[in-house]
Amino acid sequence: MTDAIALANTKLTITENFSEVEKLAVIDLDQDNHVHQPKAVDISDVLAFLGCRTPKLWLTAALADLPTIIQDHANCEKKAAGTAMNLIFRYMSHTELQLKLAQLIREEMLHYEQVMGLMAERGQVWQHIPAGRYAAGMLKHKRTFEPAAMVDVLIIGAFIEARSCERFAALADVVDDERLAKYYRYLLKSESRHFEDYLALARSISDEDITERVNFFRDVENDLITTPDNELRFHSGVPDWLTT
Repeated sequence: MTDAIALANTKLTITENFSEVEKLAVIDLDQDNHVHQPKAVDISDVLAFLGCRTPKLWLTAALADLPTIIQDHANCEKKAAGTAMNLIFRYMSHTELQLKLAQLIREEMLHYEQVMGLMAERGQVWQHIPAGRYAAGMLKHKRTFEPAAMVDVLIIGAFIEARSCERFAALADVVDDERLAKYYRYLLKSESRHFEDYLALARSISDEDITERVNFFRDVENDLITTPDNELRFHSGVPDWLTT
């Protein structure tokens, strides 16, 4: 009981200068989603799908600039919801896609709100940072005719979600902030499911086996993750200032 009272008092102190929106995000993060007690999640399927793990040098750069990683994480959640919403409007005749992506949109926007709450707790001011090369580096290989274009977008979505899951797990193991580490572990379940949903949708829509395209995008994605990058982002490669 004493610990519970102390936690409540701490939360009151943290949130007393927040706006009502910021307070809502913090409350939702703490209570509704049980972030402090995330269950263990097996991500072996995610790791097998990706083909490479996050380089240790990227983790070094991320730990040295967590505000950028957290800000870009918020951006990624919002973009993921926006991408899914665009797919819903573009491919309205696909019922299974509509249902799965509707659920994904709700979850991504909840995560966006939660990350905003974390930023508020940490006293981190929202800053605009441009998108990195990662998603664009895969999308430039998207085919231009249907249904191939939609299949490629869904495969790319699977890689983005899988990489997010892998990076949350990697960061959770090394970050000193236990609250942040627990939140990253909490996200593993939904991110691992999102990757599977995107892949299943790609298979259901394609007129042919998608293995060749998955292997193609795996090579592209691995190159983006393992080669030097001129920016630090949540999905970036190793910052080039650490490789020279």
